Amino acid sequence: MAKFFQSTKADGSDSLTDFCCSPCLEHKIDKFAEFYCDKCLKFFCAKCIQMHGQLFSKHVTYGRGDSAKWPLPKVVEDFLQQCEFHEEKNLEMFCNEHEQLCCTNCVVLNHR
Repeated sequence: MAKFFQSTKADGSDSLTDFCCSPCLEHKIDKFAEFYCDKCLKFFCAKCIQMHGQLFSKHVTYGRGDSAKWPLPKVVEDFLQQCEFHEEKNLEMFCNEHEQLCCTNCVVLNHR
């Protein structure tokens, strides 16, 4: 699986996740992405976005100012889906009585 993001801070500190340019990564070059194409589902640096624009002029790309339209990094998505009480489990169900998401362990223990 391709690595689309990397930490912009040193290991052991609070990390800030950033996306890497997809074509550059294919050539084993680490460059931060400045654009995202939701048709290609790829990230592009300033140099690569020019070639993408020439080849795919009808594709809409989003710059850093529109990063809300970029996908969530896998690390963030995994964190959001993880049960806070059972870290090895993902949230899979919703308890109507307690109005909260829960994992299968929580259902058995707390949400009968």
